[in-house]
Amino acid sequence: MKRTSLPKYLLAIISFILLNFQTISYAQNLESTIDSILQKKYPTNAPGATFLVSKNGKIIYNKAFGLANLELNVPMRPNNVFEIGSITKQFTAISILMLVEQGKIKLNDDITKYIPDYPTRQKKITIHHLLNHTSGIKSYTSLKKLYSIDKNDISPEELINLFKNEPMDFNPGEYYKYNNSGYVILGYIIEKVSGLTYEEFVTKNIFKRLGMKNSTYGNHRTIIKNRASGYHLKQNYQNSRFVSYTLSYSAGALLSSVNDLNIWQHALTENKLLKKETIKKAFINYSLKNGKKTNYGYGWNIKTLGNINSYEHGGFIFGFKSMGVYLPESGIYVIGLNNCDCNSPTKVTRKIAEIALKHLN
Repeated sequence: MKRTSLPKYLLAIISFILLNFQTISYAQNLESTIDSILQKKYPTNAPGATFLVSKNGKIIYNKAFGLANLELNVPMRPNNVFEIGSITKQFTAISILMLVEQGKIKLNDDITKYIPDYPTRQKKITIHHLLNHTSGIKSYTSLKKLYSIDKNDISPEELINLFKNEPMDFNPGEYYKYNNSGYVILGYIIEKVSGLTYEEFVTKNIFKRLGMKNSTYGNHRTIIKNRASGYHLKQNYQNSRFVSYTLSYSAGALLSSVNDLNIWQHALTENKLLKKETIKKAFINYSLKNGKKTNYGYGWNIKTLGNINSYEHGGFIFGFKSMGVYLPESGIYVIGLNNCDCNSPTKVTRKIAEIALKHLN
């Protein structure tokens, strides 16, 4: 008997169905794999986390685990809002680059152009040095006197006065040392140049512009919808220590959700805030004077995951830890936010990024 071949349109339909079945199968496998990792790390009766995985801005995975509030036994939800700690530095860095693009700041400007009385000890400390953690300025979070005022609301000028007369750790550009003071000075420079407070600048030029409705500058008095409570773990869980947001300021005072941070990352990728040539400056692996790489750009660690490029940053602030990983070659973004500073999401976020890379490429 002569075999008859199927019409081309039927073959096309069958191929389409099989391809979609395979795609669904991969997605379900990815979901169950991530679920098993996060369910183990975040039990239902303990502080929890929200995690999101996206590819080219499209959300692939978005779930919550554990509790948002232990006292009221409130389950975590994907739209909960967290203190993001040092991920704030990304917003500060991009704000500076916005002002660079507007011609109001140059990266090689000496900081005394904006703070004339800053004691640079005859050294040239530039905007670049502050962004790249190579300024040599003493990081104020290492100072014991900080803890005598950490509950007080203070001005940016008062915060800078806290550390400006401390001896420098090294000459600018000679070493890399993670530094919160540099990002405080950057926030103050944003205010001086723009005529807005740091909070006003970020809210107007980033949050509202991108539609990040669950992102805000921290405030203990304001009712922030869906805010997760923060915790420490000693022998038992404790409510997080009260610290004024003015102390973390432009180095760590922002709150956000995983969905908003996905909007943020995709906006950067799509050049919605800056020109392509400007945003590139944030992701250069800059070198020290001796040629050694810093493995840091402006607001992002420049690393590798396996053998591919990875732009990453974590955050820590009392009661909270966070971690974001972006893989530029594949467009994969993974962000994890959790509400106990006892349970870092860094390793698990990187692991999920590796798993997503295998499933989504």
